[in-house]
Amino acid sequence: MAGASHKLLDRPTFDAPVKILFVVAPYYEDIADQLVAGAKAEIEAAGATWELIEVPGALEVPTAIGIAGRMSDFDGYVALGCVIRGETTHYETVCNDSSRGITMLGLAGHCIGNGILTVETYEQAAVRAEAAGQNKGGGAAAAALHLVALARRWGKPSRGVGFSRDGLMAGGEDQA
Repeated sequence: MAGASHKLLDRPTFDAPVKILFVVAPYYEDIADQLVAGAKAEIEAAGATWELIEVPGALEVPTAIGIAGRMSDFDGYVALGCVIRGETTHYETVCNDSSRGITMLGLAGHCIGNGILTVETYEQAAVRAEAAGQNKGGGAAAAALHLVALARRWGKPSRGVGFSRDGLMAGGEDQA
């Protein structure tokens, strides 16, 4: 029996510019640097632009994405960082809660690629993060781009609620 095969989707293309925010928890700086390098290469290969912010740890990544989603104009987000198992249950808390936060934001409509590594050892993280190797940062960026493409494919123009020059609008319908 042959080994497992992995299907990679073709990189999406876009008619309009795409702007991505990397939210990075750089606790393990060299791991984070590799994740960012892979993510940058993928975003730039798609012709998109990116910005990067750093947060103290993986637990703050979803909060930063949520704030950016409410207060800025990014099309998508790439969550990057690394959590390595230690001697306490803190590992489970950080892994579960950061993942849950990112999932909840995704279900609310944010286009997020999750590149927060959750591993047993530093060596496992290094192998997964290496941009020339498993490139999990590039994979997270690719996921974000695919979600942006889906959002644009299925998105509907904002219909707005409020007043227009011609009358009151409720769900986009002129009431005048």
